[in-house]
Amino acid sequence: MPLYEYYCQHCNGIFETIRPMREASLPVPCVQCNRDAPRIMSSFNAFTFRDGYPRRIPDKGTYWHMGREVKQRATRMVGWEHPELAAPKPRPRALKGDVEVQREKRLTERTGAAYRDRWGIDEHGFRTVKAKKRKPQRKTIAPG
Repeated sequence: MPLYEYYCQHCNGIFETIRPMREASLPVPCVQCNRDAPRIMSSFNAFTFRDGYPRRIPDKGTYWHMGREVKQRATRMVGWEHPELAAPKPRPRALKGDVEVQREKRLTERTGAAYRDRWGIDEHGFRTVKAKKRKPQRKTIAPG
């Protein structure tokens, strides 16, 4: 049975009573002066937990993190920083020496690929289809 609030005009008091839903709109005798008191509409504020995060009622389908509304649950966080609330970090700039090393690495890979392609081996040293020897088909002459 739900809990309802009632207001007594005579003694200016508010009290709560547990009643069946079918009797909710009927007046209830006041606990102080025993006169009939009509029901008042009360409001409430509640939180519920879903997926380990608090959500407000009515639920808008959003989550709350540290008092701020977010759209998705945090799967990975660094410290207490939610990915949606964190400012994006700038990408680190490559140093001059790193750029040269990367260029030389690409050039070495390209020359190595050309060498392997010429001799028919892959990057692990195994023969490719191109390098496999194939026996010529024998031509047989039918007796006749």
